[in-house]
Amino acid sequence: MSIWEFANPVRFMRLSGKLLPYFAAATALTLIPALIWGFFFTADDYKQGATVKIIFVHVPSAFLAINIYFMMFVASLIWLIRRHHVSALAAKAAAPVGAIMTLIALITGAVWGQPIWGTWWVWDPRLTAFLIMFIFYIGYIALWAAIDEAEKAADLTSILCMIGSVFAVVSRYAVEFWNQGLHQGKSLVLVPLPNGEVVEKPPLDPSYAWPLLLAGVGFLLLFLTLLLLRTRTEIRNRRITALRAREA
Repeated sequence: MSIWEFANPVRFMRLSGKLLPYFAAATALTLIPALIWGFFFTADDYKQGATVKIIFVHVPSAFLAINIYFMMFVASLIWLIRRHHVSALAAKAAAPVGAIMTLIALITGAVWGQPIWGTWWVWDPRLTAFLIMFIFYIGYIALWAAIDEAEKAADLTSILCMIGSVFAVVSRYAVEFWNQGLHQGKSLVLVPLPNGEVVEKPPLDPSYAWPLLLAGVGFLLLFLTLLLLRTRTEIRNRRITALRAREA
């Protein structure tokens, strides 16, 4: 069975309807324990105190903000090349979730940065690129809303998405591109050992690393749940619009 068969809205609806309850349950079983573990059962950092615990929301939301944009880029590219409606609708469905994740990352980053850096905001390369990416998210959503013709809207938003992907890349790799800037490096890096074991690279303590990993999984499952739910809604809305057009 080819993966492209699920680009058919009927097959997608059938499969997503079966998967949605499992994704929702998995989200609850990972995200809730991860946040309870992180916020209530980890010790305060010796330098940052309890402020460091915002990492359990900031890092997963920032990770998703960037990677949701990449997912939208791939879905938009599929639409432009293969004209699969489900891919365009999936990108449309993902955009508000990505925008919210970006906003959460910006706000939590400011709350975290203020006591550490002494300021709520700096024009750091990563922060600036992240803010511009958020603007592209908003522009993408607004463009969908502004154009009544669905295929034209899908074409134009796909092009806008690909242009904005530059800032998603910069947000992801700004720390590696530029050494200057206040934003720290990666909070969690998995390093393979010669014996095949994978360990977390210092300086993140394991007491923070494990709940952070679990929170990351929980946030990812939350996104997949919302993506399936919102894409199903978009497909239903498209069907309703088509039926109304036939009746008119």
